Amino acid sequence: MTGHEEGRREERRPTTAPAGDFGPPDDGLQRLWTPHRMVYIGGQDKPADGSVAQCPFCRIPERDDEAGLVVARGAECYAVLNLYPYNSGHLMVLPYRHVSDYVGLTASETAELAAMTQTAVRTLTAVYGPAGFNIGMNQGEVAGAGIAAHLHQHVVPRWLGDANFLPVVGQTKALPELLADTRARLAAAWPGIEPGIEPGTEPGTEPDGGR
Repeated sequence: MTGHEEGRREERRPTTAPAGDFGPPDDGLQRLWTPHRMVYIGGQDKPADGSVAQCPFCRIPERDDEAGLVVARGAECYAVLNLYPYNSGHLMVLPYRHVSDYVGLTASETAELAAMTQTAVRTLTAVYGPAGFNIGMNQGEVAGAGIAAHLHQHVVPRWLGDANFLPVVGQTKALPELLADTRARLAAAWPGIEPGIEPGTEPGTEPDGGR
């Protein structure tokens, strides 16, 4: 092999690139890393099927509020803390009835779900003073629903810097308060609906600015 041919062969050899070249695109989106939830994703505490008998969201209302981490109960919906939270104060609002589709809710269930979601935001704001919220539901397993058979709406408070190096690098999510204490604080601050006031219009409380 001539020197010229060997040089051309060297040029064809693959080269490595820094790992940083393969990062996410600069799309302007923030990313909330939650590797602590891998325990749940791996199958722990997931129902074996979509039946009422296997559904934890159907069993929770049968327990007392402290044991079930229930924050508030309405006529057709209730609010409960997420056992595997993305952030402190992460709760869910869901109907008592075992229904999987948002369009399957009755008119009264839809109204109460919306009203309790508003109350959840007001209460979390009053107690913890977050800078913002992620609010939404994943409908169906393909959309990321952990328990797809029972519809549930997430209400996740957000603070600046809450997705820092701990979950990204250290594979650890810092939750500064026990779930039982969070439940007690939110339940105590959850406003009752006064007679004559339509659900969803009860006055909110001013945030105290503390987290």
